Amino acid sequence: MSSVLGLQTPPIPWTLYELIQIGAVLGLGLGMAVTATLFLRSLRARQHAEDRLRRASGAFMEIVSERFDQWDLTPAERDVALFLIKGLSTREIAGVRSTSEGTVKAQTAAIYRKAGVSGRAQLLSLFIDGLFDDSLMSVVTGGADHSLSGQPAE
Repeated sequence: MSSVLGLQTPPIPWTLYELIQIGAVLGLGLGMAVTATLFLRSLRARQHAEDRLRRASGAFMEIVSERFDQWDLTPAERDVALFLIKGLSTREIAGVRSTSEGTVKAQTAAIYRKAGVSGRAQLLSLFIDGLFDDSLMSVVTGGADHSLSGQPAE
């Protein structure tokens, strides 16, 4: 552009040019160091989250097993109940267990009777209610002090 307009600009001294290059290299190095640090932090956070999920999953399965023991479920009923909790249909459970749908329906009815519920939604709510405590519900309800039953907490 300067040659078109007839303006002459003195060339950049080599020392300034090298200082600019050194600054660029230092900036790239700093960027790589920050990126590596953030990447390692991310890996640690992911591992921590996976560990917490594994512990929570194990704790949930302990609660499920305790409830099944309380209800005195047979091994077959335990399998069916787990599949119900996971959301499988009667047909899918029968296919997985290689039994008839009628057998699964009978086992499902026995599970509901032993658990004191009338359907899958109530069965699931027995486990989900145990995951929440009253302090969480007060946050969800905007600070109102209510228990899960909808009654004011004492």
